[in-house]
Amino acid sequence: MSSFFEGAGAIFDAILSGDSWMFADSLNHSAAYILGIFVVLVGGFIVMKILQVVPILDRHLERTILITSYLVIAMVIFVEVIRRFVFQVQAPWSTTLPPYLFLIMTWVGCAYNTRLRSHLSFSEFRAGMRPTGQLFCVCLDAVLWLIFALIVIVTTLKQTANSAANFQILLGTDNILQWWFYACVPASWLMLSARVIENLIEDVSRFRSGEPVVQQTAMISD
Repeated sequence: MSSFFEGAGAIFDAILSGDSWMFADSLNHSAAYILGIFVVLVGGFIVMKILQVVPILDRHLERTILITSYLVIAMVIFVEVIRRFVFQVQAPWSTTLPPYLFLIMTWVGCAYNTRLRSHLSFSEFRAGMRPTGQLFCVCLDAVLWLIFALIVIVTTLKQTANSAANFQILLGTDNILQWWFYACVPASWLMLSARVIENLIEDVSRFRSGEPVVQQTAMISD
């Protein structure tokens, strides 16, 4: 127990100091995962409530990020291909920026698919189960998603802090830092945690009301 408080104290000291190197080092302690559970559950619940209070964010946040990232990637590739083969010039960052935008698009898209329940869920198989079996399956899904979120958030926060501590700059630019993009990964998984908690609350409510827990969904249902 004393080891936990020591590790937790080191993490909070690093956050308050604003020292990214100290923060990255403090995340090596096992207390990081214990505190990560608090971040995933409480942070996810807070994000869920914010999305519920602000309906425009609830409906459009993920889609706006996805579409914007996709359009920027497409525009950069389209313009730079023409510039390269027609005018024999090319922006030095044109091959390094799209992968980071794709990273953002991937994990925000994961959160969006979780919201739509269009991820792999074997709904056809589960629809034939008893309500208690359906509830068990969706609870298992939620637990696994939250465990994945815990692992990803802790490890990517460490990667983000390491990148910030080493002042890693996006190749081809002078002042765009890589950690700005890395930080989007834990943020996306926190949003995903919020969607998982939201779905679980809805599923439990359906079970209590006697409705089928598993719902058939489609990618374009929203």
